[in-house]
Amino acid sequence: MAESAIEWTDATWNPTTGCDRVSPGCDNCYALTMAGRLKLMGQSKYQADGDPRTSGPGFGLTCHPETLALPATWAKPRMVFVNSMSDLFHEEVPVGFIREVLEVMRDTPDHTYQVLTKRSRRLVELGSALEWPPNVWVGVSVESARYLFRLRHLRDVDAHIRFVSAEPLLGPLGALDLNDIDWLIAGGESGFGARPMSPEWVTDLRDLCVEAGVPFFFKQWGGRSPKAGGRHLEGRTWDEYPVVSLAG
Repeated sequence: MAESAIEWTDATWNPTTGCDRVSPGCDNCYALTMAGRLKLMGQSKYQADGDPRTSGPGFGLTCHPETLALPATWAKPRMVFVNSMSDLFHEEVPVGFIREVLEVMRDTPDHTYQVLTKRSRRLVELGSALEWPPNVWVGVSVESARYLFRLRHLRDVDAHIRFVSAEPLLGPLGALDLNDIDWLIAGGESGFGARPMSPEWVTDLRDLCVEAGVPFFFKQWGGRSPKAGGRHLEGRTWDEYPVVSLAG
């Protein structure tokens, strides 16, 4: 577990590392760049190289069963982003290992786990065969209107909290249907070659959330660094979260 600088979570936990690009939102993947650096530093979790066409040095998909015992050692309840350096629903992650990860989450109910994927087809294919503990939030990334199908897949998953991450937001999402969606995060891209985000794309999402009563979290405008453009949207920050009760 590592304390996180990501605004919408407290910590990160990576039972798998590595991934492959699957859509334009992956083009400037921060995790891929970081994995290459960690490989050069000799970090043991980042020694497997991925396919150079879709991945890179240190970013080959790898499962880390030795990390499964970690959440039980955390005394303080935390909001935990699962696999900031991977995707739990990557096609190379065995179903049995996904079940083991979910069992760890079920057995540590004081923590809230946020699982985010771009592989919504595998998520929905496996969803009915998996047990979703109430302290697990499940989300999909939707960077442009072309990938709204991920949102449709998400609705078919029996998760306690379903959320959407519109980051990096690369285009307008239009009249987004927020039925059965409990939270929306939006943000611009950061890093070298960051693609700009139109203010209208963000305000449209904010207005849809306000109208639908869906909590809205604005992470960043983006730019050369994550904090380059700040986090204010029309004069204020938006740091809303779902209000949940895990009773029963």
